[in-house]
This record gives sequence, structure tokens and C-alpha cells, in this order.
Amino acid sequence: MQIIFQTQDKTLIVKITGELDHHVVREIKDRIDKKIASTKAKNLIFDFSSLSFMDSSGIGLIVGRYKLVTSLEGKIIIVSSTKTIDRIINLAGIKKIIKTTTSVDEALKCAKEG
Repeated sequence: MQIIFQTQDKTLIVKITGELDHHVVREIKDRIDKKIASTKAKNLIFDFSSLSFMDSSGIGLIVGRYKLVTSLEGKIIIVSSTKTIDRIINLAGIKKIIKTTTSVDEALKCAKEG
């Protein structure tokens, strides 16, 4: 598992590669929360385009960050290009509350929209 952070226009982009499961979710949560606080990011983009596996703890991570970001009056967007991850997100009902896109550029445009 690898996490890459990038900030652009008050938006924190979090690219997670490898597996997102209960073994790593607490570390990822802590790192994201610290990064949001230190960068004063308003929006959050999860880039799951290189994610190979996600279990239910990944859904918990998404929902928890959704609550945090919406409390900051920001948006959360998920970039997913793998069918497996997209199916998990859809089955969990995440797509009903969080916008999904197929590219980071598209996600950044969504974050800028009022």
C-alpha cells in the first residue's frame, strides 16, 4: 500500500495504490486527517485508479472522510477506473451521496463547481 498526497486549489488529492483493508485503514485515516488540517483543504479527492482491493473498512474510511469534509462545507469525489472497486462503491450506496469520476482532472472540475 502506498499513499501519495497532492494539493491543488484547496483540494487534497489522495492516491492510494495496492490494497485498502483493515490492516492499513487506521494509518490512512490518520494521515488524511492530518493532511486536511495542515493544508486547510476544503475538498477531498480519493484517487482509487490504482487500488487493487478494498474491503468494508475502506467504505468506513470513505464515509468518515465524507462526514469530515462536509462539516468543512467541502466536497468529496472518488476517482475509480477499476470495475471491481466501482462495483463495491456502488453496492455500498456510496454513489448516492458521493460523486464518482473516471479521472482526477474531471474530479478537480467537480470540486470547483459551486
